[in-house]
Amino acid sequence: MAMRALRTLGWLLLLVLPVIALYMVFMVVPNERQMGVVQRIFYFHVASASSAFLSFFVVMAASVAYLVSGRRKWDRLALASAETGVAFLVIVLITGPLWARPVWGRFWVWQDARLITTLVLWIYFSIYLVLRSNWRDDPQGLRFAAVLGIVGFLDVPIVYFSVKWWNFIHPSHVVGPMGGGLHPAMARALSVSQVAMLVIWLALVIQRIRLEVSRDRVQSMTRELAREGG
Repeated sequence: MAMRALRTLGWLLLLVLPVIALYMVFMVVPNERQMGVVQRIFYFHVASASSAFLSFFVVMAASVAYLVSGRRKWDRLALASAETGVAFLVIVLITGPLWARPVWGRFWVWQDARLITTLVLWIYFSIYLVLRSNWRDDPQGLRFAAVLGIVGFLDVPIVYFSVKWWNFIHPSHVVGPMGGGLHPAMARALSVSQVAMLVIWLALVIQRIRLEVSRDRVQSMTRELAREGG
């Protein structure tokens, strides 16, 4: 009963929170004074970036746990989080240029450190997933993939602090105590958007882990049948 109630609550949150976030973004928050309506991309852009960063933190933590314990569940969590993180980074890399074009006059500025470090993060974990797909049945390969997952996370703080270390176009402060003066409605909409994206992230990770568990079971059954047939 408790699990059923939690599952029902999870589905309700997954269905309701994104709708609330969309309503707040498009119907409640005022237009930003200088950027106008295009600034509404901000809520999807930042929320997706936060979920991507969380994904790669989980990849790092799960990879450490896998190296220490060797338990398959941690490897599954690292894989699910890496795939989800790459997907959210795609959203970041699409919404960013769409926002930049009317504001900066260009879709992409190669001199901007945050743009480059984010692109590097996406490329790194995309390669990680390609390599890992070839090692899924090789324990030594999976341990090496765990090391790659840990190393890849090092780019996350670089992305985050890049606007402070090598500031070019990206604003160094948007939210927080040193933020750019967000309207209270904007701050609330951003918070709801981040929570909604977090719920979507969690649902995707759980479903991806379940898929990997099913795959392992099928593979185990196939080996057993082959053994019996032989």
